[in-house]
Formats: sequence, C-alpha cells, structure tokens
Amino acid sequence: MVVEIKGSKQLFEEVIGGELCILCGACAGSCPYLVPYKGRIALLDNCTLSEGQCYQYCPRTYIDMDAVSQKIFGTRLNEDEIGVVRDVFLARSADPEIRGKGQDGGTVTTLLSVALAEGLIDGAVVSKMSEDKTPSGFIARNKEELLQSSGNSYEPSPVLEALNRLPKDSAEKLGIVGVPCQVMAVAKMKTYPPRNRVSIDNVKLVIGLFCGWSLADGFHRFLQENLDLSQVVKFDIPHHPGHTFDVYTKSGVKSFELDDIRKFINPACSYCWDMTSEFADISVGSGRTAFRGWNTVIVRTEAG
Repeated sequence: MVVEIKGSKQLFEEVIGGELCILCGACAGSCPYLVPYKGRIALLDNCTLSEGQCYQYCPRTYIDMDAVSQKIFGTRLNEDEIGVVRDVFLARSADPEIRGKGQDGGTVTTLLSVALAEGLIDGAVVSKMSEDKTPSGFIARNKEELLQSSGNSYEPSPVLEALNRLPKDSAEKLGIVGVPCQVMAVAKMKTYPPRNRVSIDNVKLVIGLFCGWSLADGFHRFLQENLDLSQVVKFDIPHHPGHTFDVYTKSGVKSFELDDIRKFINPACSYCWDMTSEFADISVGSGRTAFRGWNTVIVRTEAG
C-alpha cells in the first residue's frame, strides 16, 4: 500500500492541534525544529519540507496495521484483544534492590539488567525523571543507571528523542522501554526504516508497558503546588477498588482523590486502541489485586 507522507505543518495541524499528541518523542531529535517543551512538542522554526519522518513515524498518523504486523510478527494483524501472545507469566525480580525501586515487581529493570550483563544490548532507551520530576528520554548503560530510571511518573515522557539523537553511525545494540504509543512508533520505524539516523536494526529488544492514560502538564503544576517534588520517590494507583492516587515521599505517603487527578488526563488518551503494547517483544504491567508486587508479563516474539 502506498502511504502518504506529510510534513511538520500537517503534523501540527492534524496531531498536535487536534490534541492527539502523546509526547512519545518520535518526532523530536530527528528534526532540529521539533523539541519537547513543558509537556508538549514545540516548533522552533518553520520547516518547508513537504514530507518528513516526523509525520511518518508519529503513532497518531496513518498506520498500515497489516504491514506493521507482517514486519514484527511475520503475519497479518492479530485482532485478539491483547494481540499476539506466545506465553503469559507472573514475574518479579529476585534482586531485592531492584524490587525495592521498581514500580511493582521490578521485572523490566531486571530484564534490561540481564540483557546488558549478557551483551544482548549495550544500552537501554528508558525514561528518567529529573530533580523536578520531569521525565525525559535517557540511555542507561549499566545497572546503576537503570535503577535511577525505575518507577512510573504517569506523565508522558519523550523517550524516543534519546534514540533519535544517537549518532547515525552508532553500532550500539539497544533495548527500548515505552508505553504503547512509543512501541507503535518504533514498529513503524522497523516497517519503514528511517533515513539519515541510527539504524533501527540496532534495536534488539522492545519492552512495552501497559498503559491506561498519562497525565498532562497541568498535573505537574498541581504537584508543585501540593508537594516538595525533591522529596518524591514514586507514584502509584492502588488496585481495585482503590480510589486514590498515592505519592510516596521520603517521609511518607500523600494520597489524592483519583477523581481530582483524572481532570489532568491527556486529551489524546481518550483515543486509544492499545493498552498492552501489542507490538512489543515483551509487554509488562502490574499484577492485579492478589498479585500486588508482581508483574504480568506477555511474551510476543522470539526476541521476547
């Protein structure tokens, strides 16, 4: 199928102006004019290109699902509710240090740590929070750096910007951790390989996270008004029937009514067809209710 590729003008009109942007970072870094800024993508200058990879790899522009599925799984689109499934496990890290810092069972950090130790990857493209708890893309190259990136911020993180900023001639073998939208952007890159950027063949492992929604920039301002962000350790939403959003700090836990947090949900998240990262090699989410502290793990590919 011939896919129409448009430029940054249409990206802003259709995706960003249409409140469909989820700040995945796929457009940032590949173009000098596009940068993440305060929870959104900003255009530094006008781009005159009529076709751009910024538009092509955005997970909110046209997707030939059969072509992507053929590339990732070698078959047409699987229309089951959670996509291709080879196996499903409950898992958690056997490393107490990782388990203590992870969002749930620490499975993602452990998988990446093992992959680094065994030379399967040289670096992992992950999300890392700054001192003011603003998330951004980061390449972790050892266990210590992985531990620094553990946990969930619930705010969108332009993770893929870190991938795009790698030198074109980089030979690093990479793992990528992302939410479903970011996983789809990577799947589009694998289906239609980028030009003049680091080879997408360098990506050896894609770990997708389960995701229900992310919180827009207003949430960050809300936190600044109600907390000392330098004291925040992690965020969590208790399992059913929990109705709070819990913020763990160095001195204790502060809970907010979940209904007071929902107003900050990114409008783009109201349009979502994938909550389990269907095009990842491995998908990981939290275990439900009785399995608190464990991860649900879906293996989808041979690499997984």
